[in-house]
Amino acid sequence: MPAVPLREPSASEEGAQPEPREGSVYLRPCNPTAGATLAFDLVDVLFRGRPERRRVRLQHAVLARWAEKNAPGVADDIAALDARLAAPRGPVGGLALDRPRLMGVLNVTPDSFSDGGDHAAERDAIAHGRAMAEAGADIVDVGGESTRPGSRPPSEEEEMRRVLPVVRALAGAGILVSVDTRRAAVMDAALSAGARIVNDVSALGHDGRARAVVARHRAWAVLVHMRGTPETMQREPRYVDASLDVFDALAAHVRAAEAAGIPRERLIVDPGIGFGKTARHNLEILRDCALFHGLGCPLLTGVSRKSFIGRLSAGEAPKERLPGSLAAGLHALGEGAHILRVHDVAETRQALALWRGIRDPASAAASTPR
Repeated sequence: MPAVPLREPSASEEGAQPEPREGSVYLRPCNPTAGATLAFDLVDVLFRGRPERRRVRLQHAVLARWAEKNAPGVADDIAALDARLAAPRGPVGGLALDRPRLMGVLNVTPDSFSDGGDHAAERDAIAHGRAMAEAGADIVDVGGESTRPGSRPPSEEEEMRRVLPVVRALAGAGILVSVDTRRAAVMDAALSAGARIVNDVSALGHDGRARAVVARHRAWAVLVHMRGTPETMQREPRYVDASLDVFDALAAHVRAAEAAGIPRERLIVDPGIGFGKTARHNLEILRDCALFHGLGCPLLTGVSRKSFIGRLSAGEAPKERLPGSLAAGLHALGEGAHILRVHDVAETRQALALWRGIRDPASAAASTPR
């Protein structure tokens, strides 16, 4: 398929950040239990301000009455956010979100940050995708472009050559496949080959045709927050308030997707750990991870092998960051994340089984061999 020139992304699209509005309001559920419906008893009401945000912690049951009395100017905004928190999250590609799910990373690239070249050959990639599914991956995410900091994209033809045979083989084996790409033509071809989810680090903002492709295929889309592009994103990233700024940017991407005909029920949000963030930004966003439930979409978190883990520890190489990956991933699950994107599927599945068993003994009893 010939490459089609891309138009320049508009200011509201790739890498753009909405201007923060002082006084904007946000809700952060405390210690939520994820599932088809989010469960929580306490909620933080957050207001933007300078130099710091203002927070009020309330029993969720009194939130509406408190807002009417104490914050009448934003009571409608609080009610809309609360409705999104309470809205059931439907299945993703037929996969029920009644328990945490794992997305296995399958990079069919020579230059990805942690596993470049490991599965670049078609046969090796297909075998690894099957192995991840057998190890417990609910979704296999196939990508043909490295988005590590400073990376340059391959040609469109090369990206298709890398991913399409792998997508076709895995989908043909009954595996739920997502395609990790910023290009509409690759999305279109991969969805036609059997993928059901698009995972786009530009939140469908890089290619002006991407939203139309996803809408036409009635596919699901992961909207990842990234500031800038893979080539530029780590050049002194700055935020007024990292968590709130990322929330606002993702909210704008959700609105743009809905306007293009993609219903919110088919959107998944990912705050983009490591994409245009310093280690401090990543930690702030993880600490506030439950905030993103206010977007009314399933929440995906990708922390696996990210560089901030090594920076906080002893500078370990990517493949030596499994303990830190598990710690950050289980924290995200404690904030109600629905999907973890991981490289080490079997190890994460074991950690997840223990985490669920401690929090919900009934789930452990149901899954333990007699």
